[in-house]
Amino acid sequence: MIPLFFRLESFYIIGFQTLPYISIYIIFLAFVYVVTVLFNCLVIYVIVFNHCLHTPKFMAVGNLAVIDVILSTSIIPNMIKVFFMKDNFVPFNMCFVQMYVYYAFVTLESFSLAILAYDRWIAICFPLRQNSINTLQSMSYIIGLTWCFSLGIIAFAVGIMTQLSFCNSLKVFSYFCDYSSMFRLTCNDYTMQWTVGTSFSFLILVVPFTLICLSYVSILVTVFWMKSLDSRVKALATCTEHIILVAVFYIPLIIIFTISLDLHFIDEDLPVLSLSLASCTPPCVNPMVYSLKTKVIRNRALCKGKRGKKKHSF
Repeated sequence: MIPLFFRLESFYIIGFQTLPYISIYIIFLAFVYVVTVLFNCLVIYVIVFNHCLHTPKFMAVGNLAVIDVILSTSIIPNMIKVFFMKDNFVPFNMCFVQMYVYYAFVTLESFSLAILAYDRWIAICFPLRQNSINTLQSMSYIIGLTWCFSLGIIAFAVGIMTQLSFCNSLKVFSYFCDYSSMFRLTCNDYTMQWTVGTSFSFLILVVPFTLICLSYVSILVTVFWMKSLDSRVKALATCTEHIILVAVFYIPLIIIFTISLDLHFIDEDLPVLSLSLASCTPPCVNPMVYSLKTKVIRNRALCKGKRGKKKHSF
């Protein structure tokens, strides 16, 4: 017998229902969103209109800034609409559009951090060949490849979700139409959710994180063999900002998923709250920690490494 296919017309977002003072948290996220958009747009503007910053490194930084703006825009304005305007109604198609945009740009965020790790790896491990290996053309190819892969793999995942039958409820227990919460509304076996969810988590988080770890192992080996202590300190100092970004993005997600698997939450709103904070904070922190280093921007803007005075720096 062919199973019936149930397609609902809409869903209702009902996350954060039991948390006190949720309005204060939403106000905080609104502030985070404004800061995220302003600082990242400033970074994009400076990079685009300053020819001194048209380098592979700053192409990767600009790519991260674009991703941060779109990622924040995909969730925070909708959260404000849901909890301040009390409009938690989401049409069927719009729900999956939001799911697609969010997960596509979380994937791109993860891979953009791997691209920045690649830039540091080339600069430190192959300093004499840096300009020939890490060119604007090669960086544009790498960025374009990650965009095609991320948008394609998430389109495939969301496409599978749209073909499932939804029969359990209209209520999505989350702050947006997220994958796991939506799957709980289907008539399908949860083993399928575990398999699909694990596979895509591996692709969008584990693979980039593994590449980042491998690049830093290689960097540490190279730094260890440097004869000068000053060279070691200088090389490692150029990685500080990137390491902070990796920690801000990955550690909260790892902790949340580990606790969710191993422990049972008394208040089921808490993991949703934690995940929302982990998703919204990195795009705000990124430009302040990495991109808006005043010294770097000023040095580049003043073209301190002009032709004839080209001096290699990590």
